[in-house]
Amino acid sequence: MKIGYIGAGAMGAPMIAQLAAKFPGDVSLFDIDPDLAARVASQTGAKAAPSIADLAGASDVLLSCVPNNDSIAQVYLEPGGVASAIGAGAITIDCSTVGPDITRKVHAHLKSMGVSHLDASMLGSVKQANEGTISFVVGGEEEAFNRARPVLEACGQMIRHCGPSGAGNHMKLIHQTLVAGHAVAVAEAMGMCLETGADIETFYDIVTGGTGFAYSRYFENRVPRMRDGDFSPLFFLKFLLKDIRLAGEMVDDKAKYPAYSAILESFEQGVDAGWGDEDFSAVMHLVEKRLGKSIKR
Repeated sequence: MKIGYIGAGAMGAPMIAQLAAKFPGDVSLFDIDPDLAARVASQTGAKAAPSIADLAGASDVLLSCVPNNDSIAQVYLEPGGVASAIGAGAITIDCSTVGPDITRKVHAHLKSMGVSHLDASMLGSVKQANEGTISFVVGGEEEAFNRARPVLEACGQMIRHCGPSGAGNHMKLIHQTLVAGHAVAVAEAMGMCLETGADIETFYDIVTGGTGFAYSRYFENRVPRMRDGDFSPLFFLKFLLKDIRLAGEMVDDKAKYPAYSAILESFEQGVDAGWGDEDFSAVMHLVEKRLGKSIKR
């Protein structure tokens, strides 16, 4: 089985490494940056392809991880893209966080060529990609999902078929709104601690070790980093804003979801204030600015 991968960025590179370790000699890659492609190929043992078309034409299973809807349209549907060269019977697996509409468009086009397309949105970040513990929420035909499963298992642990084309995108984008909600709620809870003088370390122990319902993995992982003043990006604030906006495009009337609108506004303010390249926990800066106090110890 020949495996191709498009996109050798922060998530793609470690996934390529996982695949190359488990399918030695059978993994190739393409990235729009040829220097990055060559470096990742050298580091992982994968082969760098000269073009998307060359990669697609040689792949039985082709994965992609690219930035946005426009990138997916370009990679798959434009001249020289995947559809121009991939053979009937192949499976494509898009791991990008994109909207279900573009996924269904690509799915329909490739299906007419005898190619199966899966949306396999990822839950997790660079740490999980390096560990090979990503969760995949997958949309598309179940038969294609079952054939693709060994490839996904090389990169992840929880792999869940969610329904027809676009269903994985739905799950991921709704998931991201909940993640963003945790970030805003935790920031405001920390602000209340700062304003009232409640000891944050004690509050942290109560939330993470007690039997109440305030606990979240986000709270446990991010509060210590915020206390250290560390907002270096594990997942960019600007990228989570993109995901929140995509989630909003899936519903008819965002006014039915007032909490969503408040979360969106917080993230938009964060990007407007210049924190888009920080970790998404940087929504804490909005609360710090209102209070005139810092969460850093």
